[in-house]
Amino acid sequence: MEVVLASSSVDGGISCWDLRTGAVQLLHKSCASSPHGLACIGQRLIASSQLSQRSATFGTIFYWSWDKPQVEVKSFPAEPIKPLTANSEGTYLLGGGASGEIYLWEVATGKLLKHWRAHLRAVTCMVLSDDDSILVSGAENGDVRVWSLYEIFEDTLRQEAKHLYMYDFKEHTQRITDVVIGYGGYNAIFVTASEDRTCKVWSLSKGMLLRSIVFPSVINAIALDPGEHVFYAGSGDGEIYIVALHAESRSSGAYGMHIIGALSVNSKAITSLAYSTEQNLLICGSEDGTVQACDTQGHIVRTFKHTTAHVNNVAVVRKHQLIPQSQHSYKKKWFPPPLEKYADSTDDDTDIKAVCNLRDIPGESYELSYISSSVTNQQLKELEQQGSSTAKEAELERLKLDCEKSMQYNLKWKQMFENLHEFCVNEIVDTDRATRAKANIT
Repeated sequence: MEVVLASSSVDGGISCWDLRTGAVQLLHKSCASSPHGLACIGQRLIASSQLSQRSATFGTIFYWSWDKPQVEVKSFPAEPIKPLTANSEGTYLLGGGASGEIYLWEVATGKLLKHWRAHLRAVTCMVLSDDDSILVSGAENGDVRVWSLYEIFEDTLRQEAKHLYMYDFKEHTQRITDVVIGYGGYNAIFVTASEDRTCKVWSLSKGMLLRSIVFPSVINAIALDPGEHVFYAGSGDGEIYIVALHAESRSSGAYGMHIIGALSVNSKAITSLAYSTEQNLLICGSEDGTVQACDTQGHIVRTFKHTTAHVNNVAVVRKHQLIPQSQHSYKKKWFPPPLEKYADSTDDDTDIKAVCNLRDIPGESYELSYISSSVTNQQLKELEQQGSSTAKEAELERLKLDCEKSMQYNLKWKQMFENLHEFCVNEIVDTDRATRAKANIT
């Protein structure tokens, strides 16, 4: 089962529906979210940055638990925060500031681990790669930058580098409206949308622009097909354009080069998009406050009503991310504190490092999470209080085996992703070259 979340810029709360049945799950109250300001924090929380009409000097981020409508935690960052994103484990929360700063908090402690000047203008979009190692951010002035979180945390690399970002792309001329990224970590492709009426496809590994698509209208939101054959572009004219990533270039199409079709699901502007991989449905939020689920042929399967104001965030969340009602005592144990406004220079652990923590989840593959040394030190203290030296030695051996298995697993998938990415990128480049050569001959 999957659920759909939706929020808007007015105080309409966060709506939650069962995607299969359409039943309302819960309305989380008191939310006027920023565009791209809605994030799920692992299996625990919903977070949203809030639009402030009264002050432009500080921001607000709210936390909700899944089973309560009221706001649980309120945080007040140093400036208004626009987009939010969290890593898959829910250990980190990143926020893009109105000044161009990016903030990185540790959820468990609320500590502000890092912040850096990412753009000259306000950050409008952020997305993490599927392995949580790469961050792509877009800005008000059209800049797109790519960041390695490993380099952000590694002091030696930061000091030796001329700049923090891996790539700085300036091909867009106006505000970035959305960013999506494919599978493959560093070998993935990603797509950006802008108010300059273009979407651009990029290669992370090559650091280059693969394709630029011009649209009849401004594109407000994009969603990538899980197979990465096409992506969907929601526009201000109410159309959802279908763009083929590997199709031959055709300038004679009805909509433009590389655009192979369009879905007409709403007469109002499409403002946000998400994709349900479980049910193979496209979820679109619109200017009239509705959220619609349609298939890839444009047939509307279900319609949800959020509010009278335009929806600026939609998300699809799998059932395993929802916390059962029976786990109240567990939830209270780890419920996080508010996020720090500033980095605490007086903290005893001033030299904060991000470390890798292996988790053994029964019935599932090995997963990686990233936590700070302060959390690790606390976990070590708890282990020391738990039992004998024999138990500690057994735990250490188990962790060593887990580490070895995890490394083998990661190397295997890395090679597979590299092979797939090389094939896809070469196909795009070769197709475009062949088309240009054919055009020159004729």
